[in-house]
Amino acid sequence: MTAVRGRGGLLLPGALAFLGLLVLLGLGTWQLERKAWKEGLIATLDRRAGAAPAELPQPSAWAALTPDTSEFTRVRLRVEFLGAGDALVYSGGSALRDDAKGAGYFVFGAARLPGGQQVVVNRGFTSSRSYPAASGPQDIIGSIRWPEAPSLFVSDHDAAGDIWMVRDPVAMARRKGWGAVAPFYIEQEAPVPPGGLPHPAPLKVQLRNDHLQYAITWFGLAAVLVAMCAIFAVKRRREEPAAK
Repeated sequence: MTAVRGRGGLLLPGALAFLGLLVLLGLGTWQLERKAWKEGLIATLDRRAGAAPAELPQPSAWAALTPDTSEFTRVRLRVEFLGAGDALVYSGGSALRDDAKGAGYFVFGAARLPGGQQVVVNRGFTSSRSYPAASGPQDIIGSIRWPEAPSLFVSDHDAAGDIWMVRDPVAMARRKGWGAVAPFYIEQEAPVPPGGLPHPAPLKVQLRNDHLQYAITWFGLAAVLVAMCAIFAVKRRREEPAAK
C-alpha cells in the first residue's frame, strides 16, 4: 500500500511537470522558428535597401502592394510638392538613420505625381520647426514605407494636426485636407535640398533578432524543470522506506 501511495503521490506532480515541459519546449521551438523568420526578413529588407532604385509602381498596382512585398523598396520618382502645410512627426531619434540621433521632426508633405495622383513624402529630419519649403518639380529617390499603427495611449497628433506621433500618410492627408494619397509614403534619401534642411538620408535596416537568446532561455527552463522533477522523485523514493 505504501508503494501505491508513493506512486500516486508522484502522479499529479509528474503530470503537471510534463505539461510544463511541453509548454517550455514549445516556446523554445517557436522562438527558433521566429529566429529563422527574422533572419529571412532581415536578408530581404537588406536586399531591397541595397538595390538600385526602380520606378515607382504605377497607381494601378498600389492596391496589390503590401509591407511584405514592398517595405524598404528603393524607388525614383518625379514629384511636385503641394506646399499645403507639412505634418511634422516628432522623433527622439531614429535607429534607421545615422543623421537623426536627437530630438527633432521628420517633415511629411504631400506631393503630386506626373499623372495627377498624390503621395506623401518624408522629406527628411530637422531639429527645429524652421526649414525651407519645397517648391517646383523634383526628381527624388527614396524608399517605400508603410504606416505605423496608432497607439492606444498616445494621441496621433496635436489639436492643430501639425505635430504627429505616428507616421500615417492617409490620416495626415485627411486631417490636413490634402486629398487622396497613396496608402504608403516615400522616405526621401536624395537629393539634399539647398541649405540641407530638412535632411534626407538613406535608411539602414536594423531589426533586433534576440530569438536565439529567448529560445535558450526557454530550453534552459525546461532543463531546470526536468532536473527539479528528478530531484523531487529521488527524494520521495528515499522517504518511502522510512514511512513503512
